Amino acid sequence: MTSSAPTPVKPAPSVRSSLAHVIRGALIGIVELVPGVSGGTVALVLGIFDRLISSANHLIRGVVRFTLRRQGRSAAHHLSGVEWALVVPLVIGMFFALFTLSGPLHAFVEGQPTISSALFLGMVTASLLVPISMALDAGPITRATLVGGPVVVLLVAGAAFWLLGLPALQVQEPAWWVLVLSGAAAVCALALPGLSGSFILLTFGMYEPTLEAVSERDFGYLALFAGGAVLGLASIVQLLAYLLRVHRRAVLLVATGLILGSLRALWPWQDNSVLLAPDGDWLAPLLAALGGAAVVLLLWSRERRGNAVAASLQEPGPSRGEPF
Repeated sequence: MTSSAPTPVKPAPSVRSSLAHVIRGALIGIVELVPGVSGGTVALVLGIFDRLISSANHLIRGVVRFTLRRQGRSAAHHLSGVEWALVVPLVIGMFFALFTLSGPLHAFVEGQPTISSALFLGMVTASLLVPISMALDAGPITRATLVGGPVVVLLVAGAAFWLLGLPALQVQEPAWWVLVLSGAAAVCALALPGLSGSFILLTFGMYEPTLEAVSERDFGYLALFAGGAVLGLASIVQLLAYLLRVHRRAVLLVATGLILGSLRALWPWQDNSVLLAPDGDWLAPLLAALGGAAVVLLLWSRERRGNAVAASLQEPGPSRGEPF
């Protein structure tokens, strides 16, 4: 008589973990409102970037197969691969932050431009450690990696630095197709660490109209924007999921370059994309930058400790002792 092993059952998410994911989503939503800061970078710092891309990829494939009734792996198979316990509270936190904090955050950025830019500059600078460490862990380090890796980072950073110096456009009454394209571009930036969706909107003159639409609950505007976001998400996520599987280190090096180049947008002293030297009142911005960096490093170290504990619980074995 044979017996089959029972199918493992995923543990139900706890209230604490769901609340933590809501907070993570709120953090991503907040930074997506700030030009120069990438939601993808925050997802990297929080240690959920790979899981989000994988879940989004499964979701898109499942919806496509359900809609087109395609053969092969069923839609249910792909939908079961989505980490709903992560995605649902994360989306709730993002929308909560977007609709409740857009006004106060916009007022802070407009009222304290130097302090806010310095704060975000420190946060993004510290976040460079995340893709660098992930690239180092992506496989064996060869001589080609040691030489080619920094070259890739510097080339991408230089291109991003130059693009962010282009003057921003001004759009007063955007057409419907402009809203769709803007949504697609913004969500692609959300999926790629180092690219700021808000800064892309700012460059194309769509930042102020979009922020105003969110604040005033202009659902017609937001529906077109969201439609473009869905189209952009469907196109970029599958490509990014494939690249992370096949060329993981290269993707992380490109992300590092994008984050490094994006620091130009956050320099506290500039006039119409022209970088200026710090003025006499530089102490407060310096403290804000150090505070922002400290917050990111604290979040990153906490996530790394949590991942290390989870890995040790999943792989039981003889203890080798841990340093105090």
